[in-house]
Amino acid sequence: MPEYKILITDGLDERGQAILRAASEVDDRTGISADDLLKAVPDYDALIVRGRTKVTAPIIEAGSRLKAIGRAGVGVDNIDLAAAKAHGVTVVNAPISTTLAVAELAFGLLLALAREFPRADVAMKQGQWLKKELEGVELNGKTLGIIGAGRIGMEVAKRARAFGMSVVAYDPLVPAEEVEKRGAEPVALDELYGCADFISLHLPLTVDTRDMVGALAFSQMKDGVRIVCAARGGIIKESALVEALNSGKVAGAALDVFEKEPPGLTEAVAHPRVIATPHIGAQTAEAQIRAANDIAEEVLNALQGKALRWKVS
Repeated sequence: MPEYKILITDGLDERGQAILRAASEVDDRTGISADDLLKAVPDYDALIVRGRTKVTAPIIEAGSRLKAIGRAGVGVDNIDLAAAKAHGVTVVNAPISTTLAVAELAFGLLLALAREFPRADVAMKQGQWLKKELEGVELNGKTLGIIGAGRIGMEVAKRARAFGMSVVAYDPLVPAEEVEKRGAEPVALDELYGCADFISLHLPLTVDTRDMVGALAFSQMKDGVRIVCAARGGIIKESALVEALNSGKVAGAALDVFEKEPPGLTEAVAHPRVIATPHIGAQTAEAQIRAANDIAEEVLNALQGKALRWKVS
């Protein structure tokens, strides 16, 4: 009989589940409600979640057998880390599995902003020929400001340089010399705001980064800046973004993440100069396989007391 019981709440590629089943009993209850999770969690040694499931303090407290929580992806803002630490529950994630997928989406959104692909496509499907109205801008010769010089941000930087862009970056946690090694010019945040034609955000959502890009930040940016966020909803204050779009300060924004998800038809989502996608940064076949394999191995390592590659807390 398997020694461990593991509950999957948001789905996991079958290859990752096979790794888990070789050493444990696995229940896949994708879409389980918060109330049902609270009732079920006492029976399990580990949870594997994505961004949908909120692993709150009451859920962790109810998990009398709970030893590990695995996040099949990067962000862990949906897990109460303080409660996990207080109850001796190890939290692990899979931080490198989705890097390329998110970076490619972010750069794709940047291109879409520059050339208005979505508007062109919709017009064509409505029988309209908006050739003269759809005058975009070139990336070559422009400056991309990256906020967050981690793996994803620097993969975006690599692609931007290939398109002839200059890249500046701000990251308070990465030394300037390391930012240079990673392929960007390190600058202060206000300097980035003042020189960037495009800005791409690559930060976790924390107390410090929530609403970081609000009215003050927009006031420091160049007129006509274009902004991409495929990081976390809540970093951009959406009401301030709408005001900046309406004033013309911001020429366009592309958002894959939102303050509330799903957001519904908010002002930001509905705005004609916003490209909105439904948090699909990690949604590639390749990334999903990598995330499943990585988190399956890491959760089993946590349960078995082995060395961990990606321990969050």
